[in-house]
Amino acid sequence: MSTGRPLLIVAGIGNASGTGAATARAFAKGGYRVALIARNTEHLNRLVEEISGAGGEAAAFPIPEYSYTATGDVFDKIISHAWPGGGSTELRVALWNVDVNVFGSFLNVTEKDIQSSLEVHVTAGFAFSRKVILAFKENELDSAGSRGTLLFTGATASIRGNVFTSAFAAGKHGIRALSQSLAKEFGKENIHVAHTIIDGSILTDLSLSRRGDAAEAWKANPDLRLGAESIAKSYLYLVQQDRSAWTWELDLRPAHEKWWSRGIATGAPLSAV
Repeated sequence: MSTGRPLLIVAGIGNASGTGAATARAFAKGGYRVALIARNTEHLNRLVEEISGAGGEAAAFPIPEYSYTATGDVFDKIISHAWPGGGSTELRVALWNVDVNVFGSFLNVTEKDIQSSLEVHVTAGFAFSRKVILAFKENELDSAGSRGTLLFTGATASIRGNVFTSAFAAGKHGIRALSQSLAKEFGKENIHVAHTIIDGSILTDLSLSRRGDAAEAWKANPDLRLGAESIAKSYLYLVQQDRSAWTWELDLRPAHEKWWSRGIATGAPLSAV
């Protein structure tokens, strides 16, 4: 059994009002060290200060872009990081929560749009997954019989294309397929891989700003929107599952959502976070 402090890596926190940040807060409260990856240094530092001020331990790792090389490089920095609290650290949970929202009519989709969706969702996702799996393989089994859990935040577009989502859905389908392949290949090594379908709008600063006069009513009604904190609780549940009953895919939606009615999870920012 491990005696090291558990580490969570979150790739993608947006402006710290959505799923990635909520997951970081939840795991920090549970005793995890938290390594945060994002492109916006200001948002990273603000979340680190918040978690540290609440008694947790977090560190920021800015990334210039979500490419295969940059993703691998920032991961290596995390693994070699000297945590102020001292003692050993062991990667136990990793979350790929990165999106690039490229939407538009199929005939208006450019080569750059296609490359952007595939590089961020699939190519960088492959790099992240490879580093995580290799780190997990070094771990001993925990009390639930796991060497680690790799989580992916998906969207309705992970399983269903729609008008204006051809480029976006191609990327989201790709990362979902990767997650399933990893779950099948590495489950036999007690490595848990899980993918979530976020079927609806997440309450974030951005999604709220788009609601106009209806914003406050929408915000106050959890029947109509997903809460990032509730998604984080579901991620904790996945990590805590016993190996005799692991979930690969979990779909989450608010109570009054029309199932798979959207082409996207509209709580996401407009570019890779």
